[in-house]
Amino acid sequence: MTRLTLQTETSAPDESRPLVQRAIANSGFLPNLIGILANSPQALETYLGVAQATARGELSLAEREALQITAARIHGCDFCVAGHSAAALKQAKLPLEAVGKLQRGEASGEPRLDAVRVFTEAVIATRGKVADDALAVFRGVGFSERQVLEVVLGVSLATLCNFANSLAGSPVNPQLQPYLPENLLEAQRAAGHAG
Repeated sequence: MTRLTLQTETSAPDESRPLVQRAIANSGFLPNLIGILANSPQALETYLGVAQATARGELSLAEREALQITAARIHGCDFCVAGHSAAALKQAKLPLEAVGKLQRGEASGEPRLDAVRVFTEAVIATRGKVADDALAVFRGVGFSERQVLEVVLGVSLATLCNFANSLAGSPVNPQLQPYLPENLLEAQRAAGHAG
């Protein structure tokens, strides 16, 4: 049972309904995050708008998913860890082992993804007051000032989603449960990739 109403396509406020319908069309199901955010058309519109804006940025899809998995892990949002792990595997085509390591906050072996993970951790831990050397390390891997700010934008998107899910107590949709850390770890073990 969620602490906030989990809206459906038929129960969502009129202003949210077209956005809910679009989410269902894109996912094939209604992610519970969307059902929660639908309570506030402005929150849902902001989430979708910022997600579209980040997709137009210079960070790659894999880098954006590494950022989102990292933020969700830090914020304790299982829903977002699972959802972004699914996207990292299915859409960004990241290796199973790399996604599992990102879920655990470990080095994935992919230098740019690891740089995004470490820099995202620093942005969250310091509330943006990242040390000069941490910024220099991130820039030294080849990230631009634009991408530095895209990490901050991604953290803001993650904060909206992670906090809304935590506040509401959103359950993880059955479609996303295979991507929860404990289930993904089991898949890694079965594939002989546990690290």
